[in-house]
Order: sequence, then structure tokens, then C-alpha cells
Amino acid sequence: MKKLTIVVLVLLLGAFVFAQGAKDVAPADGRPTIRLLTDATGIDDKSFNAAAWRGIVEFYGDTVENPANRGKLYDVVTAQTQDMYIPNLRQASDEGYDLIMVTGFTWADALGEVAPQYPNQKYTIVDVDWVGEPNVMEFIYSEEQGSFLVGLAAALQAKEDGVANPRFGFIGGVPGSTITKFEMGYIQGIRSVFPNAPIYDYYANDWGKPELAKAQAKNWYDMGVYCIFSAAGGTGNGTIAQAKEYRAQGKNVWAIGVDSDQYADGIYSDTKSAVLTSMLKRVENSSLMVLSAVADGTFAGGVVQMSMADEGVGYSAANPELSASVKAAVDAAKVDVVSGKIKLYKTYKDALAAGAAPAGLAALDD
Repeated sequence: MKKLTIVVLVLLLGAFVFAQGAKDVAPADGRPTIRLLTDATGIDDKSFNAAAWRGIVEFYGDTVENPANRGKLYDVVTAQTQDMYIPNLRQASDEGYDLIMVTGFTWADALGEVAPQYPNQKYTIVDVDWVGEPNVMEFIYSEEQGSFLVGLAAALQAKEDGVANPRFGFIGGVPGSTITKFEMGYIQGIRSVFPNAPIYDYYANDWGKPELAKAQAKNWYDMGVYCIFSAAGGTGNGTIAQAKEYRAQGKNVWAIGVDSDQYADGIYSDTKSAVLTSMLKRVENSSLMVLSAVADGTFAGGVVQMSMADEGVGYSAANPELSASVKAAVDAAKVDVVSGKIKLYKTYKDALAAGAAPAGLAALDD
């Protein structure tokens, strides 16, 4: 009887551990396990986190709509506040995942503290190149390249529409060097067509408050701004929402999506979308690359630069209202960016010194 009781207790304990999602034992099929840790916007931000998640589920042969191996080989935990970053990192590390992935520079300090405490744990972070730990693979992107393309597309579309002296807007999330690359590339794309185009910027200081972007977008559209590019995570969804409202009313305004292709998010009637194009930051390729490195034993700490040359960034041509001539011109410019014929500035300081960006912007280089 005592033996039976012990067996039952062992089975119950095992069931409890499984229910908690512990990953102390590698799966039987040998594929690596991963936990994605995100900020409060989660994988439903339709942007940055969504792209990272998409790459993870693709690695395991699943889809976002049917993540069959979720809870077995991969999962995700969302931190509602930044004070949960370190506890979430430590919990995932204690649970024995082969890889822990965090998204965005707001995780850098927490990862820099936790990674040395678990020297045998593999970590990866996107949008950071300064953690510098031997067990951390860091991915950075040439955001200025993809942003140049969408700025160029918006300016050329305005020209085709016959808009005289078009104005443009940029909405950022939390200011810093990464988001500055988005803004500088966008501005250079616009000004390659309209050298004196008025450009406005606004930083919400938050990744998850779409109401702030929506209010700012309404203000700008009402004063005649033609197109707004948001690089603000979930906050930027407010720009798309306002553009949808106004295009449904017949107003000629546009939004530009970011990270993922947000064409579908801008649909307001049949196939008509308020998202003219999207700057594609293929974070999913980072997920695929680092998981493959863990699987084949080639994982190594260090910085990986993802550029347009290796399909790290690009633009979306999904919207049929983006004219064929505009797409042809943007594709030609893409070749020139990759070859180096078109020189782009990544920092506000350099762009300002070269006369490639206007004074008075809120962009920060650090």
C-alpha cells in the first residue's frame, strides 16, 4: 500500500511540474526549447513582438494560428511592468530552456544582470549590441535602410497624387538610437524626392498606448499631413486606426506600418487599406537563425548585423494602391542602397550635419 501511495504521489508531482511548464528535461525529438519574453504589448502587438513569435512558430513547423507545439517546445511570457524583467529571466533560466529570447532594448539592463549569473544558459536579444556577454547572441538591424524605402514610397506616391508641398509625420515609441535610425532613414527617403518637405515628429515614450498616437495622428492629418510613419510598437496602431477612419471618409491620408506587414490591419473596405506600405524589420529571421544555431551547435555570443543585403529589412508592396511606377522606383533604390551608391545616415547628429534632416526634431542618438 505504501509503495502504491508513493507511486501515486510521484505521478501527481510529475503532472504538477508539467502543468507549470518546466523544461528541465529536453524533449524526446531533440529540438531545442525556447521561451520568448516580451514587454507589456505582448505577441499581439501586430509589430515587433509578433514578428519574433512568428519566426519561433515557423521554426517548429507551426503557424501563429495553430501553434501546436506551444507549451511543449516553445512558449511566451509577457511582463506587464519592467520590474518583472529580471524575475521572468531568472524563472526561465531556472526552468532549463535551451534558449531564452527577449525583444527590445528595454530588456538590455535586465539581461546584462542575469546572463552572467547563468553562464551555461543561452540568451538572445534583438535591437541591442552592448550586452557583451559570451552567452548572449545580439541582433541589430539596419532600420535606416528599410525606412528610407518607405519614406521614398510615400513621397513618390504624394507626387503621383499631385499633392503640392506634402507634409509628413513620424511617431516614435521610446526615443533612442534604434528608433532614430527609423526616423532618419524615413526622412532621407522623403527628402530625396521633396528636399524641403516639412516633417514633424512626436515620441509617445511608451510602446503600448495607441490612444496617444491616434490623437497625434488626428491632429497632424487635420493640419494637412499626408502620411505618418510610426515606429512605436503597439502605440503605432493608433496611427493606423486614425488613417482608417479618415480614408473611409474619403480623405487622402496614409499610415505606414512597421516591423511586420500591417497592410491587413489598415483594411477599412474590401481590400482597401490605410497602410500604404510597411517597413519590414524581419525579426522572424533572427528567431529562425538563432534557433538553428542552437540546434546545430553553432550558437555563439556576439553581435549579428541584419541588413537589406541579407533580407533583414525591406518594405511591403502588398497595397494595390501603391502604384507600379512607385514600386519600380523603390526597388531600383533598394539596389542602390545595398550597393552603397545611396549613402544613409543612422544618427540624427550625422544627418543634421549633412543637411539630410531638419533641426528641432525629438530624436535621440543614445
